[in-house]
Amino acid sequence: MLRASAACEAAGYPTSSLTCEGFFKQAAATSIGLGMRNIPLALVPGHIGNKSKEDLRRDILGVTMQAVVDNLTVETKAGADTAEPRARDIVVKGGLQAINRYFYQHEFSDGLPIVPPTQDAIVSFLRYTDRDPDEVLGVLLPDKRAATIWNVAVNGVMAGCRPEYMPVLIALIEAMCDPKYGVEHSGNTPGGDTQIILNGPIIKELDFNYTQGALRDGFLPNTSIGRFWRLYLRNVAGFLLHKTDKATFGNTWRVVLAENEDVLKAIGWQPTSVEMGFKSGDNTVTIARYTGGGSLSSVTGSTPEEMLPYLADSLVKFNNWQITFTTSHGIGTLRPLAVISPIIAETIAKAGWKKADVKQYLFDHARVTAFEFERQLRDWNIRGVWDLKDDVAHGRIPKVFHESDDPQRRVPIVWKPEDFMIAVGGDPLRNNAYVFAHNGFLGYPVGKKIQLPKNWTQLLAEREE
Repeated sequence: MLRASAACEAAGYPTSSLTCEGFFKQAAATSIGLGMRNIPLALVPGHIGNKSKEDLRRDILGVTMQAVVDNLTVETKAGADTAEPRARDIVVKGGLQAINRYFYQHEFSDGLPIVPPTQDAIVSFLRYTDRDPDEVLGVLLPDKRAATIWNVAVNGVMAGCRPEYMPVLIALIEAMCDPKYGVEHSGNTPGGDTQIILNGPIIKELDFNYTQGALRDGFLPNTSIGRFWRLYLRNVAGFLLHKTDKATFGNTWRVVLAENEDVLKAIGWQPTSVEMGFKSGDNTVTIARYTGGGSLSSVTGSTPEEMLPYLADSLVKFNNWQITFTTSHGIGTLRPLAVISPIIAETIAKAGWKKADVKQYLFDHARVTAFEFERQLRDWNIRGVWDLKDDVAHGRIPKVFHESDDPQRRVPIVWKPEDFMIAVGGDPLRNNAYVFAHNGFLGYPVGKKIQLPKNWTQLLAEREE
């Protein structure tokens, strides 16, 4: 709505954007990122999703209508421009406590103590890349602020990263800038957060945890890089709570998931990086946004047929409203993730199954009835597009979603087997798994190769322990 209003206003046509009360501050902040500080807004009290037709009519006529008339007939004064500090400006001086107080008061921190990004600390990070500090990696919404090598280093310092993590941080922000990922949706209602998957020799070179507790904070690289991601969304992209970050509940940042490539190699399965289009042995990052997830305890069995029903059932249960990304407005962008422990992967591989076989099983068995699928969209998600028969007839979704008129027929939650993502990590001696509910095109999976400096080996040898 605001992007359309901005385009019209720029062309000289007055507009009035209707905004629910809970999104009023977000709309005001987003308009700044669109280059217009005072896009005219008309308040719709409360939230339309819980109003009767009579209540909505009363509020529109009694509150919203006059604002619309004023917006279209009264010229709005231009908002004052607020200059930001330049890249190398010193914004505050003092001790650790004073600096942290300043950063918190100015919304530069996540509420936890940060490491002051001094010039010397930033320069130490820049030693681990051959790229120019002022290189622009992209421009990030909602604030339309440039992502640069310099501000990658700044936020890396703040997050408590070590300088040698810099190549990983750069690759992550290149992924954040990729339009396929959709960074502009990072503050949307479901409050999804990004899971980072790491592959390649760099896992061991930088001492990432890839075994027991693989998704738990406590190991410096996994933890600090996860925090870096959220700080960068705040400080460069511009997602701030009560403003542009409108998550109803939200999640905190997630630690980096480093895959257990030793196990993958032993059982002959491809790592996530290869499935994302890279060569085996490449150092890569893969990102995707997930709205939640849960652990599967004791995935018991000695054959794939005994173990995988539990996984299939859980993928369906956790990816419930998310099927809107399979049809409706998502149109085939749902990419559920299952992280399985090594012992599960080894047991499945012992039976001669490849990862592709597991995905095919999940496609065939992670299903719901057509009645349940349509009810989810029609009655609970209130989607205008929900009729599977009609969708197939118009070529919007694959034919597998309407092979008969039986409302009890079972349909998949994704378009094809390859849409399921499977990673291997965690405790090597536990038969557990973890499934993630994906946020579709509002955080689509993107992978990037990590570029190491020419003197990487020398730098690692010289680093301080």
